[in-house]
Amino acid sequence: MKKILIVEDEENQRLLYKTELEEEGYIVYVAENGVEGLKKFELERPDLVTIDIKMPDMDGMELLQRMREIDKDIPIIMLTAYGEYSQNFTTWAADKYIVKSSDLTKVKQEIRNLLEKE
Repeated sequence: MKKILIVEDEENQRLLYKTELEEEGYIVYVAENGVEGLKKFELERPDLVTIDIKMPDMDGMELLQRMREIDKDIPIIMLTAYGEYSQNFTTWAADKYIVKSSDLTKVKQEIRNLLEKE
């Protein structure tokens, strides 16, 4: 089973993603901020990561850079409520940039697509 790490500071979003992705058959780890996300990334070695951008302690762009230093090939999706960050060159290091929606169809499809490439 593929492992996914969700780094998201909003509890309701974390629970929604975790539930939906577990129903798709994935093992899902969650972290509520970038610091915790980096620790779980190193410990669990997930197959894919989703990262929110605006978080306390360490924002998503810094987390993205640190994860890329550890593993440049792991698929990473920036999953955020802020569309304006898509033009920030730092986010270009991610494999996908998705603006959050209550419909997770696109997120699940992109996760499948990225994991199939491995």
